[in-house]
Amino acid sequence: MNKVILMGRLTRDPDIRYSQGENSNAVARYTLAVDRRFVRRDNPDAQTADFIGCVAFGKAAEFAEKYLHKGTKIAVTGRIQTGSYTNKEGQKIYTTDVVVEDQEFAESKNAGNGGGSSFGGSSFGGGAPAGEAPVSAGDGFMNIPDGIDEELPFN
Repeated sequence: MNKVILMGRLTRDPDIRYSQGENSNAVARYTLAVDRRFVRRDNPDAQTADFIGCVAFGKAAEFAEKYLHKGTKIAVTGRIQTGSYTNKEGQKIYTTDVVVEDQEFAESKNAGNGGGSSFGGSSFGGGAPAGEAPVSAGDGFMNIPDGIDEELPFN
């Protein structure tokens, strides 16, 4: 099984390109800075993040072009893909990228520069009576008004 789950921040705006031909396809490349879990005691100044290249295709690439930018915190699921090519100097270069299958915002708009929903998913906007906007509790979650228990789809 080849499955990767990452959470980090974009180091720069995504690089978007479109394939040539009749059925052009969007390709987005971006780098995620993913914090390491532990800091080395023997070298506290050592790098504390890994910088992981990601590539998204089609609708996921168009989503990245429209909504993602430097500093946005996202969660990505995908698979690792390795490859190689020969550069202009004749050296063989090996590559490792995460091919994005799903990407979603990992913090609310208020907490950072991201948004509050995921690509390909649906957002739940219920909970507030008609005509009233949902009220945030300040922690990124929406307050559920009293007396709405009968309308919730779960117990």
